[in-house]
Amino acid sequence: QVQLVESGGGLVQAGGSLRLSCAASGSIFRLNAMGWFRQAPGKQRELVATITSSGSTNYADSVKGRFTISRDNAKNTVYLQMNSLKPEDTAVYYCNANVRPGPVSSSRDYWGQGTQVTVSS
Repeated sequence: QVQLVESGGGLVQAGGSLRLSCAASGSIFRLNAMGWFRQAPGKQRELVATITSSGSTNYADSVKGRFTISRDNAKNTVYLQMNSLKPEDTAVYYCNANVRPGPVSSSRDYWGQGTQVTVSS
C-alpha cells in the first residue's frame, strides 16, 4: 500500500505565502508524476500543478507565476510553494502521485487526505 501525507495548509491573508508538502511512503517501486489538485466548495476538483520524475512541470493558468511545484526524489516528496495568494485560491488541496508499487505491478494514482488552504481578503 502507498500513503501520501500532506502538510502545510492553513489560514493566510491575501498576498501571503504558504508551502505545502506531500510525502509518499509504503510500497513504492517507482514514483512517477506527482501533482497537486484543489477543490473549492461547490466546485469540481481541478489541477493546480504537476511534475514528472525528471522535473518537467505543468501549471493551471490561474496559478502560473505565483505557484511553484518541486520535488525531492530522495525523499519521495513533492512541494507546492504558493505566493501572492488570493481569496479564490481557498480550497482543499490534494496531493496526487502515480506509483508503480512493484516491479511487475501496474502504475496507478494515489491521493492524499487533503489539506485546507484558506486565504482571507
